[in-house]
Amino acid sequence: MDTIFALATAQGRAGVAVIRLSGPRAHAVAEQLAGPGLVPRGMAARTLRDRSGDVLDDAVILTFAGPASFTGEDVAELQVHGSAAVVANILGVLSGIDGLRLADPGEFTRRALENGRLDLAQVEGLADLIDAETEAQRRQAQTLLSGRLGDLAESWRRDLIRAASLIEAVIDFADEDVPGDVTPEVRALLQSVSSDLRAELAGVNIAERIRSGFEVAIVGAPNVGKSTLLNALAGRKAAITSEFAGTTRDVIEVRMDLAGLPVTLLDTAGLRDTSDVVEGIGVALARERAEAADLRVFLAEEGESLDVAICEGDIRVLPKADRRTDPQGAVSGLTGQGIDALVNEISRTLSARSAGAGIATRERHRAAMDRAANALDAACRLLELGPDRYDIAAEEVRSAIRALESLVGRIDVETLLDEIFASFCLGK
Repeated sequence: MDTIFALATAQGRAGVAVIRLSGPRAHAVAEQLAGPGLVPRGMAARTLRDRSGDVLDDAVILTFAGPASFTGEDVAELQVHGSAAVVANILGVLSGIDGLRLADPGEFTRRALENGRLDLAQVEGLADLIDAETEAQRRQAQTLLSGRLGDLAESWRRDLIRAASLIEAVIDFADEDVPGDVTPEVRALLQSVSSDLRAELAGVNIAERIRSGFEVAIVGAPNVGKSTLLNALAGRKAAITSEFAGTTRDVIEVRMDLAGLPVTLLDTAGLRDTSDVVEGIGVALARERAEAADLRVFLAEEGESLDVAICEGDIRVLPKADRRTDPQGAVSGLTGQGIDALVNEISRTLSARSAGAGIATRERHRAAMDRAANALDAACRLLELGPDRYDIAAEEVRSAIRALESLVGRIDVETLLDEIFASFCLGK
C-alpha cells in the first residue's frame, strides 16, 4: 500500500503538533528527515532536515512496527513544535518525497480496519469518542471502542455455528443412525442467542440518544415564561423574551451538558388557537417537536389543559414562582427560583433512562441484530416442524450468522465505509 502522511493534531497554533506517517516507507522517510539509527519501535529526539540539509525543526520521533501499530503497518509520528509555519514546511517536504501522499480523511483508521486491528463497530466507537462532548458519551464510546460489541457478536456467532453444524449433521446423515437427538441442544443455543439479541435491542434507542443527545421540550401557553426559563437554564440569552404573547414562533435549541448527559433544550411557541398564519405555523411545529421529544417540561398551572399529552416521566412545574405567595413546585427563569430543583429532576429522569442503554449505539447495529433475531425465531419455528424442515432452518441460522458478521464489518459493508470514514478528520 502507499505510504501516507497527515497532521494528526488540530490545525492552528499549539505547543506540539503531531505528523503521522503509515505504510511500508514510514520508517525510511523518518530516517531520511532525522538521520539513520531509528529503531523499529522506539523514541528518539532528533533534528529534522530537508534534502538541502536545512533545519526544519527539533522533534521527538516515535516509531511503531507493524502489525502491532494502530494501522497494522509501520508507523512513524513526528512530534514537532505546533507552529503553523513549521507544520506547513514539514508537510511540504513530505509531499515532495516519492512514494508518499497526503492521507484521505479517516484513512489511518480505515487501514486499521482493513488490517484487522479494529472491527467496524470499534471504528464507529472511535468516531464517537472523537465527537464526545459529555462524560456519558465518552464512556459509551470507550465501551464500543474496547471491542465489547464485537466480542458479543463473536460469542453469538460461535453458538450459531455450533447449532448450524448440528443441524447439518442431521441432514447429511439422514439415512444413518445419528446418536442422540440434537434438537434440544440446537433449540437451547438458538433461544439463548435470540434472547441476548432482544435484550441488546431493547437498549439501542437509549444508547443512540446518549450518542446524539436527548431532546427536552419546554411546553406551555403563550407568555408563561418558557423563553425566560430556557435562558436561565442555558445561562445566556438564547431566546427573545418580551411581555407580548406569541413572541416565540420558531423552535429555539440550546445544547447543554446535564449530569454528564448531552441534552438539547427546546423552547417552543406557546400553545393556543390563533388566527395569525405565521404564529399558527409555529404552534404546529411546537406540537410536533414536543411530541417527538424524549422529555417534556410542562410549564402550566394546576388543572390547565394543553394540546400536548403528558406522558409518563414528563415533568410539570408551575410558572412564575416570583409572583406567588407559595412558590412550592414553581419555577422562575427571571429570579432563578426552582431552577436547581428542575435541573436535578431533569437529570434524574434522563439518568434513570440511560441506565437501560445497551452497547450497540446505531441504527445499523439495531438493523443487523434485528435481522439476526428474526432469522433465529424463524429457525426455531422450523425446528418444531420436524426434520423435513431442517434444511430451511439451517439456512435461517446461516442468515443470522451473516447478519452478525455484518455487525462487525466482516461482510456486506463496502457501501458504508466511504460514508463512515468521511466523518473522520484528516490525520485519523
